[in-house]
Order: sequence, then C-alpha cells, then structure tokens
Amino acid sequence: MADVSPNPIPFSEPPYLRGLPSPYYTASHRRFQKACRAFIWEHLLSHAMEWEKAGTVPEHVFKDFCKHNMLLPNLPAPLPVDWLKRLGINDILGVKVEEWDYLHTGIYCDELARSGLAGPGASLNAGFAFGIPPIIKFGSKELQERFLPDLLTGRKRGCIAITEPEAGSDVANITTTATKSPDGKYYIINGAKKWITNGIWSDYTTMAVRTGGPGAAGLSVILVPLKGHPGVTMRRLKVSGQITGGTTYIELDDVKVPVGNLIGREGDGMRIIMTNFNHERLTIAVGVTRQARVALAAAFEYTMKREAFGKTLMDQPVVRHRLAKAGAELETMWAWVEQILYQLCHLSKEQADQQLGGITALAKAKAAMVLNECAQCAVLLFGGAGFTASGQGELVEAILRDVPGARIPGGSEDVLLDLAVRQLVKIYQAGEKKLAKQAKM
Repeated sequence: MADVSPNPIPFSEPPYLRGLPSPYYTASHRRFQKACRAFIWEHLLSHAMEWEKAGTVPEHVFKDFCKHNMLLPNLPAPLPVDWLKRLGINDILGVKVEEWDYLHTGIYCDELARSGLAGPGASLNAGFAFGIPPIIKFGSKELQERFLPDLLTGRKRGCIAITEPEAGSDVANITTTATKSPDGKYYIINGAKKWITNGIWSDYTTMAVRTGGPGAAGLSVILVPLKGHPGVTMRRLKVSGQITGGTTYIELDDVKVPVGNLIGREGDGMRIIMTNFNHERLTIAVGVTRQARVALAAAFEYTMKREAFGKTLMDQPVVRHRLAKAGAELETMWAWVEQILYQLCHLSKEQADQQLGGITALAKAKAAMVLNECAQCAVLLFGGAGFTASGQGELVEAILRDVPGARIPGGSEDVLLDLAVRQLVKIYQAGEKKLAKQAKM
C-alpha cells in the first residue's frame, strides 16, 4: 500500500511511522518519506511480485526513476551538489540536493525494500549506489567530465565488478589483470567477474583489477566499458533469490581500455574498494531490516486469522513466543541502523570511515542474521503456505530465498564479523598509543 495505515499491523512500520516520538527525523525527512513512499509504490512496488516472478523489471522503470531523480538517493550523502546542479538537478522530490543527509538516504533504502523483495530495488540501483561513488570520490577531473553526465542522469547504466569465481570477500587475491599496451595508451584486461548485480544491463562497470604484484598493493580500479565492447562477454546467472537483480557473469578477453579510465592511482584499489564498501554495507543493512519487517508483519497478520486446534494461531503461547523473539531482534536492529544513520549526519567522512567502518560491517552482518530469524519465523508460522511459491504464503517464501543474498554480498557474514572486531581492536590500540604519548608530554 502507498500510505502508512492509521492502525498498522505490529512490527509492520518503524516506530517513527507509528506515531511514536523520534529524535532523528525533521519535517524535511517526514515530507520526503511520504513522497518517496507514494512514488516507489506507483513506479515499482505495486508490481514487485509480478516482476520478480517474471525475472526482470521492465526497462522503462529505470528510465522513470531517473526522470524524477529517484536513483540519486542511492549515492552516499552528502550528494555531489556541484555536479548535480551543473546537470540541472536541484532537488529530489522536494528535498534540495544540498540539504540531503544520510537519514534521507535511510528513508529511501527502507522504502525501496518495502515489498519485502530485494530483487526489484536491486535491479535499479547498483550503479548509483556502488559503481558511481568511486568516480566521484577518486576519479580525475577528465574522467568525471567524460562519464558523470551520462551516469548521473541515467543515460548510461553502470555497476561495480569486484567478485570473481575464485575471489569474493578475499578481495586482495583477485586475479583479473590489467596490463598496459606497448604504447602505454591502453590497459589490456583479462579475467572474469561473477555475481555482478545489474551487469547484464550496464554500459560501464567500476572494476577491480590487478595492475601490479600479488596482494592488496597490486590492485587498481578501472572504469571498463561493457555492453557491446570488444572482448566482453556477459550472461545472466540463475540465483535462488533477488531474481530481478540481473546477476551476471562477465568474461574479459583482451579488453582494451584507455589508461585515462583509471580511477585514482595504480595501487590505490584496495583503499578505494574498502571505503566504498562502507556505504554498500549500510544500504544493505537498511533494506534487509525492512525485508525482515515485512516478513514478520505478514506472519503476525496471518496468525491472527489462521485457526488451528479450535483457536487462532495467535492464541497459542508458542506462536506468540516466536513472534516476540523475532520482533525483539527486528526492533533492536532498526534502532541500531537509525543510530548509525544519525552518526553519519554528524561526522566528517574521515571520522566516519575510521569510527564506523567496522561497526557498519557488523551491522550489515547482523541485519542479515535478523532477516534470517524473521523469515524463518514467518515461514514456520505460515506452515505449508510458507513453503509454497504461490498463494497467501508466497511473499514469505520469496523473502526466505533472499536471505543468502543478504548474508553473502558486500562481504560474507563471517568475514564481516571478524573485520568488525579487528577494526575495533585497531581503534582501541591507536587510542592507547595516543594516551601514552600524551602522558609523556
């Protein structure tokens, strides 16, 4: 539905949309939420299940979103204001681009996932969320001038390509090579990229390649042409969830790319990729938490009307117990996500990268665990209907299939749990050294 219900099903909406006070949201945020919900419902979510079953979101949807500047919210906040104004873009559904903050971003990501399905939203946003930001942050002025006008307006589509058949979360060991041509004018790229969201529709990809020796120090990032470019072969991959996301296998056979397409400097690849991950993981965490909300609310509504053993399921203590445990996980996760979004509104980019990188990785991993808990709870309470890809349980069945797509991409769960603690240790040890140095002064 397009509007917030005056009497929402428990767990179906975050507290600030249930009329409860919140310290985070201004009048601007609340106006945007209403406009955003109406737009996304009309242009995407009202057809989400239909398109997910068909396997592809129609091409016109991407164009409709771009026409109304509604893929720009996928960019990290603050937005690239100078570039947007040069392109004649001054606001997003009434929010001035210079006033946009991470709470607006959070609202957008939450609303985009409100169908409960990750695929329809993922079919649109990979370029804006993950592919364009490295160009904005690290690309040369000449590179930006060549590509940003088309990418930011959606005239051309993009994606990000890091993962390979033999290297996923282990980014430092990717094997796709970029070797300079004898005349030094081109990189010649060879290798393969796998599980690339939106790849099949993309004109360009921000790609991690190896320009140097082994390990992280040998990595670089290059903007690589895809559709129709000599040496590039692409095919869609069948995956269990996020079917409309356009998951793609890309093969690169002596692909020539101008050296001017290098993003940043040679050897900067690992730093560029890691800072880009923070935004990716945060947006995943927000969307995944909404998916968990949709699953649990569907189960809550179903158990109030489904009868078994002479009473509704909700009258069974064991059912209420399941809902309570999953609900506690859900609302705790949402409170944490809101806290991180608020912190990002009040920290510099450097402070946020240092203080919140590990925490964001941990939040992404935990959000996927919460989705798993809520989706499994919902499927069990729906019973046979929750195991059926049609009928009244089809949504929770589809959400459960989306769970691996939350736990693996953007850094798999176990890798992120370890990363988060290592980052916290690093911050603590740096603080100890600073205090010891001050004590000596």
